[in-house]
Amino acid sequence: MKNEIASSQDTIVALATPAGIGAIGVIRLSGNNAITISNEVFKGKDLSKAASHTIHFGTIRDGEKVLDEVLVSVFIAPKSFTKENVVEISCHGSNYIIRQIIQLLVKTGARLAQPGEFTKRAFLHGQFDLPQAEAVADLIAADSEAAHKAALNQMRGGFSQEISALREKLIHFASMIELELDFGEEDVEFASREALHALVNELKAVITSLIASFDLGNVIKNGVPTVIAGKPNAGKSTLLNALLNEEKAIVSDIPGTTRDFIEDEINIEGISFRFIDTAGLRDTTDEIEAIGVERTQEKMKQASLIIYMVDLAAASPVEVGQEINRLENLGIPFIMVGNKVDRVSTDQLEAFNTFDLILLSALDKASLESLRQKILEIVHLDSFKTGNTIVTNLRHYESLLKTKQALDDVIQGINNQVTNDLLALDIRTALHHLGEITGDITTDDLLANIFGKFCIGK
Repeated sequence: MKNEIASSQDTIVALATPAGIGAIGVIRLSGNNAITISNEVFKGKDLSKAASHTIHFGTIRDGEKVLDEVLVSVFIAPKSFTKENVVEISCHGSNYIIRQIIQLLVKTGARLAQPGEFTKRAFLHGQFDLPQAEAVADLIAADSEAAHKAALNQMRGGFSQEISALREKLIHFASMIELELDFGEEDVEFASREALHALVNELKAVITSLIASFDLGNVIKNGVPTVIAGKPNAGKSTLLNALLNEEKAIVSDIPGTTRDFIEDEINIEGISFRFIDTAGLRDTTDEIEAIGVERTQEKMKQASLIIYMVDLAAASPVEVGQEINRLENLGIPFIMVGNKVDRVSTDQLEAFNTFDLILLSALDKASLESLRQKILEIVHLDSFKTGNTIVTNLRHYESLLKTKQALDDVIQGINNQVTNDLLALDIRTALHHLGEITGDITTDDLLANIFGKFCIGK
């Protein structure tokens, strides 16, 4: 514990911008001595007299040797990201310059920061709670509009407020149950079992909704692996090229042209989709093509969405029905696409009317918008657009599952009229798991696991 306290009082330093050569690099220091240490190597303004949130031009010097001309930003505690004294040195983005400045700052009294230590200090100093701290990493990693929106909502405390409100309601009843334990011999009831039953059901409804949102949250955060499958020459590669608006995949009338999968990412209304063009599904004696078919089947099992293409000019309604049955048995969301609509007559199309098909011609990109809208419908983007809280973090999801189980135990305990000590235990368990989400209950191992995944300078 003493080492932990000493460590938290150190002044830490790290590169806050991505590694690699660029126009500038930003070196961040945080700690009680951040301004003092920086002032010893900076020639320009006396940083000890600088006001908070000011920027100063000067040079970083190792003795008489000038390392670089820099801009130094000063943030005086508690008005900084970490609520400590913070200095950010903007230097030229040479790896050599950055390395020399950091080594000089370490020699002057700072130490190298651990992964995520700046954000960890901000959390420990009460700048924000644990979900908000985790959202910092999600915001940095966001590569789509939806991921950015979800992370920003969490960083602003939307998810935390909902969890904290649930926890506060339960804490009130927990305290009443605990009070009953103190008056156990007097047979008094401070907490109405009917009211507790109603509250737990209310909490379970909210938590169940949050748990159900994780599928969408996972999609928003990590994108949607989407397999384009079908028989040879159904137009899979043509569709991929049309969606990407580039000639990514080789298109040929020769069956079996695609022998391995080809993939690329597409952003549709803020959601990232990783479209995977696969080898055509058929029985084949070609050893290489057979491997491709096997890989297609594996990719379909791993997908979050399957776009199954049918060549309307070559397939029969019976074959389409059989393919739909196979896809339903996989248990993975799928969209049936009837391709080459330009090559069949109206009478031929009527034979497929009983099936829910997106009809298009991938070759001339007709009806692609209908397919895009169907894809968005499958991933339930509407629930995200309405502003509902979405769970995107696996740790939160697992804690919510444990909370729900504890609440189920509370309901069962009330129904079975268990003793107050057992009822109190189940309520405390639910509170514990909710507290793990917000950071009201933490362990060193938990914090190390969370912040250890951050980049060094964050």
